[in-house]
Amino acid sequence: MVFSICVYLSGLLLSCSGLHVLGPTDPLTVRLGGSLMLPCYTETLIPLEELEVEWMRTDSESLVHLFQDGEIRPESQNQAYSGRASFFTEEIKHGNFSLLLTNITTEDAGVYNCSVHRQDESAQTSVQIKEIERLTVTGGHVISAYAGEAVTLNCSVDSHIPPEKMEEVSWKKVDQDILVLMFKDGEVKTESAHGSYMGRVEFCSLDEISKGNFSLRLKDLRTEDKGLYMCEVFSGEFSANATVEVQQLGFSSMHIGVLFLCTLAFVFPVFLSYHARTYLIKKDYGRTALSVQCVFVISPNVAMFLAFILWGVIEGFFREAATCSALSLLRIVFLFWTAPYLSTFQVHVCRFIKRSAVTLEYAVITTVAFSGLLLNFWHLYQETQKWGIIIFFLVLFTTPLLVLYINIFAQGKNFSYYINQDIFI
Repeated sequence: MVFSICVYLSGLLLSCSGLHVLGPTDPLTVRLGGSLMLPCYTETLIPLEELEVEWMRTDSESLVHLFQDGEIRPESQNQAYSGRASFFTEEIKHGNFSLLLTNITTEDAGVYNCSVHRQDESAQTSVQIKEIERLTVTGGHVISAYAGEAVTLNCSVDSHIPPEKMEEVSWKKVDQDILVLMFKDGEVKTESAHGSYMGRVEFCSLDEISKGNFSLRLKDLRTEDKGLYMCEVFSGEFSANATVEVQQLGFSSMHIGVLFLCTLAFVFPVFLSYHARTYLIKKDYGRTALSVQCVFVISPNVAMFLAFILWGVIEGFFREAATCSALSLLRIVFLFWTAPYLSTFQVHVCRFIKRSAVTLEYAVITTVAFSGLLLNFWHLYQETQKWGIIIFFLVLFTTPLLVLYINIFAQGKNFSYYINQDIFI
């Protein structure tokens, strides 16, 4: 008897409770282009033939999706949601009427009603998509320019996040994996630029950056700048990028100047080679003959010296240009050192050439080679072992000079001794 009364009261309470539809208590946030589940469910199981579930946008009265007469009705959807909104089919019979919305757009923000109908009963819950988190980066495609010109690499960031709160915006040269310039923690990190781009790259004004314009200005374009560049943006778990390709249409007037100097360096020796060889065979060391020999040696090396200097200015290979230009000048001394007519020069000129030809060339090569290695290791280990690297290269650099000093001066002999012994001839 008591058991029967309990069953009756339980049934009465359930019948009075009616139909309840549950959903989320807080607004939802989703990433632009991502997917989102809009929760909607009941604790009461409803036979499918008695069930009707309707998802509707409250602002536009657009039908997002419909379950009716025991089946899903995709043909009734608003076209904007066709193929993007779907039920969890197998979960409907368990009282789960949640909706999966894919390929989220900014227009999807708003309030959605999930209405559940059973015969004469109905209930609903609301789901709000409050904010669409977005991070879209757009850029240019291909930029063509001549060397020496300035170009702008476009990068526009569309996001609800203020630029000063973005974690990082960086420009990189993709093929060489070089960091060109970086915007981080609300400021431009000019010191982050790679050495080859130092002083040649800049972002737009702060006003433009506040609008999401992170375009890069690249000045004094070089042939080595040709390639693919990437503008990459990071903000929390979001990241996006855009690429710009830099192409070149041809050489600048400065390149033509380099080509002209190289041509002169080839033409002069060819033009004078016959006369220079004739004077050498005849052992004619007169004023005219020496003039021809000096022009034959000096002119091509001076032309190459100027060509290397100009090339370094254009392309930015300053260390390489300085090395090659210095060796071009030293080659003049070296060639005179090996010439059979050296003894016809004035005594002090002859003495200088004999003493310095090998030593100067050795010093230049050693200095440049070691300094290049020192700079590379400095950048590689600048956070750690810096002083160890410096000491190592100082020892490496001074050891050959010390050996040279011991060989020449330790025995109390000077250069004149070796000159008199014809060692340098």
